[in-house]
Order: sequence, then structure tokens, then C-alpha cells
Amino acid sequence: MKNNLKSIIAVIALCFVGTVNAQDIKGDDYEQKFKLGVGANAGYVFDDAYGLALGVDVRLQYDLSKRTSLTLTTGFTNLFKDEAVKDLGFIPVKAGFKGFIWEDRFYLMGEVGAAISVTNSYDKTSLLLAPSIGYATKYIDLSVRYEHYNDFANAKGKEGMGQLALRLAYGFKL
Repeated sequence: MKNNLKSIIAVIALCFVGTVNAQDIKGDDYEQKFKLGVGANAGYVFDDAYGLALGVDVRLQYDLSKRTSLTLTTGFTNLFKDEAVKDLGFIPVKAGFKGFIWEDRFYLMGEVGAAISVTNSYDKTSLLLAPSIGYATKYIDLSVRYEHYNDFANAKGKEGMGQLALRLAYGFKL
């Protein structure tokens, strides 16, 4: 429980740092808008039982200002087994806050949500925390994130594991 609280505080702090550093420069001529991004993810799982994670996602983003956005992300991620463990596939459902911190290109983002397992006989849903840092242009979004799955069992039978993932996405205005 103590680690859960620390993780939640870290994600909230990341959101506030993004808010403070991403000064709201919304002007009278700025049009708030929705964007949609489709991405592919590859990651390294920090657990002896798993090695590689691959996934796809769809992210809906609503720009509050030129430098701040709210996000909703879902998709599918598969954690591939090493040998004796079955693969773990899940659907992440996350809400987040994105704040651009430098040149309207580099951003910090914090997401919180659930990872809903959908493969094999594993039927657990986990709290999912995901801070990330990224670079975005008009169409391309490249980011690195850490995802922590609070309630998924690791190789030692204890709850909690994470992955470091790289995301490459194509985005467009709606």
C-alpha cells in the first residue's frame, strides 16, 4: 500500500510540474481542439518472467491550451514470456495530463488508469501508473514512458511489476 501511495504521488507531482512549466498561453485566437493518435509500443519488462512487451494504442487528446492537454488512451499490450510463464495480454485504459515544457515540442505526461488482463486464465485488473517524456510535431509523437502494474504478479509471486516502453505514433486533428 505504501508503494501505491508513492506511485500515485509521483504521477500527480509530474502533472503539476507539467502544469507549472507549461504556462497557459491560451490566447483569444487559440482554438481548443481534439486530436487522435495511433501508436505502436515496444518495451522492456522489469521482471525475470517476461522480457519483451509489444503493443498498440489509440489516444484521444483534448487541448486545453497551446501547451496543456487532457488525454484518454486505450489499446492492447502483450508481455511475452521467457519460458515457464504464459504471456500476459491486457487492455490499458488511462486518463492523463500532458504539459509541453520546451519549444512546444517536448512534453511531460502523467497517466493513471487500469490494465485489464484478457489472455489465458489470468483474470486480474491492475492499477496502472505511467509517467512519460516525449517529443511531438504536428503529426509524429515519440515518447519514453515507465508503466507500473501495481496488481499483476511478478515472477516471485508478489504483486507489482513495470516496463520501460518506447512509443511511436501518428496523430492528426479531428
